[in-house]
Amino acid sequence: MEEKSFIKDLRAGKQTAYSQLLDDYQQKVFGTCISFVPNREDAEDIAQEVFLEVFKSISSFKGDSKLSTWIYRIATNKSLEFIRKKNTKKRFAFMQTIMGNEIPIDKTSYFTEFDHPGILLENKEKSATIFKAIHTLPENQRVIFTLAKIDGKSYQEIVEITGKSLSSVESILFRAKKGLQVKLENFYKNDKS
Repeated sequence: MEEKSFIKDLRAGKQTAYSQLLDDYQQKVFGTCISFVPNREDAEDIAQEVFLEVFKSISSFKGDSKLSTWIYRIATNKSLEFIRKKNTKKRFAFMQTIMGNEIPIDKTSYFTEFDHPGILLENKEKSATIFKAIHTLPENQRVIFTLAKIDGKSYQEIVEITGKSLSSVESILFRAKKGLQVKLENFYKNDKS
């Protein structure tokens, strides 16, 4: 089906179009979400929020980009929103601990449930360490690195999803790789002692 008529059917609320949208994008959106939030249940919840947002906002979709780009942008934003909320809760729990009201929460415990579908069991511990390191990158580096290296998006797709220039994407990705290299070297040095 041609994209314009497909979008028209979505805007008209046709059930067949919504079913087709889910068939075409459900796994892809879930893949993007779990790349940012490596916990199956949370990624599934975020993916559902993405589709609710798509259904709610399809009438305001301008068509400046491809439908897939718009959906990936929503998935990326919903994932980042989830991470920000999670971090805010951790800070609140930490402040409660300082005030003597609550037991401290391990800030890395979120990633101990590492459950990315593409990772073999024997590589889960190593992958969890890598995801923890990715999570410590500044947000713009984390987004671009995740889209490029975990989600497998092309530079052009990343440009469209993030709205950044190609040179900016390349530069940020380079800094993210360098930052990760340092973080992982430090981790493995500390791990051996």
